[in-house]
Amino acid sequence: MAPAENTQARPSSHDADAFAATLTALSPHTRRAYTHDVEVFVAWCERGGCPDPAALDHRVLRRYLAYLQTRGLARPTIARNAAAVRAYVRFLRRRAVLSRDVAVDLRTPKGRKKLPRVPRRSDAAALLNTASAAASPDGPSQGTLPAVARRDLAVLELLYGAGLRVSECCGLDVGAVDLRRRTVTVLGKGAKVRRLPLGDPAADAVDAYVRQARASLVVEPTDALFVNLRGRRLTPRDARRILARFPLPDGRTLHPHALRHAFATHLLEGGADLRAVQELLGHADVGTTQVYTHVTRDRLRTVYEQTHPRA
Repeated sequence: MAPAENTQARPSSHDADAFAATLTALSPHTRRAYTHDVEVFVAWCERGGCPDPAALDHRVLRRYLAYLQTRGLARPTIARNAAAVRAYVRFLRRRAVLSRDVAVDLRTPKGRKKLPRVPRRSDAAALLNTASAAASPDGPSQGTLPAVARRDLAVLELLYGAGLRVSECCGLDVGAVDLRRRTVTVLGKGAKVRRLPLGDPAADAVDAYVRQARASLVVEPTDALFVNLRGRRLTPRDARRILARFPLPDGRTLHPHALRHAFATHLLEGGADLRAVQELLGHADVGTTQVYTHVTRDRLRTVYEQTHPRA
């Protein structure tokens, strides 16, 4: 008797679309990046790199990374491509196209991490004081709507006071903020939920925005906490425009992520435990958080050299 045939046919060609459909747990930004990177990898395979997905092995993957290097891509970009390819290989393994994970040992050369440019405590305080003055009853004097000024202050206080990613801040719904307990519940990377404490300035700014401003900005019913002038959920681009309205004393404008950097750095400078900061930031790996210890060490060195008589 002939052996029974395997009813689950293995794909004979790559399927980037099926892979993309499995990325539902990732953030929209990561989904777009991984989808694009795997589409590029699949196109390379189909041009002769490795048309049959079942034939993928470590040597093929190394050859692909070498190809990316010949294109002059930056190391962080190659590292991101490698991460996407590793995810694609795991997808093929789950579908039994591959018998083992051939990308498990795939490594990329790591360059020196660029340290984030972080505003000092005084700079952050000056920025928030300016936003607070604009949101006061006598504040908006340059055509800014009072409701917009209160929204802007609440956004800035959350970015700095809770260390939110800009996407997390824009993604907040009204119910995510518990003003009685002074907490905010955030949906972070990898669909991970974390509940963060709010200081009084952030809680008060959000409270004033919700009670006095949000209703005048909402056009149609929405759960979004922050909305733009069109009544739609605030976007990261909108948040960047908010920061552009509040330059630092030296005229520089900040990216929203700089306030998250400042949140972490100022906590560590104040003596916070690294693991606690990791939890607050929502980092899966404490190594990601450790970059901020380098920032604080640099500042300590500067203070030492400027103030100690034997420096």
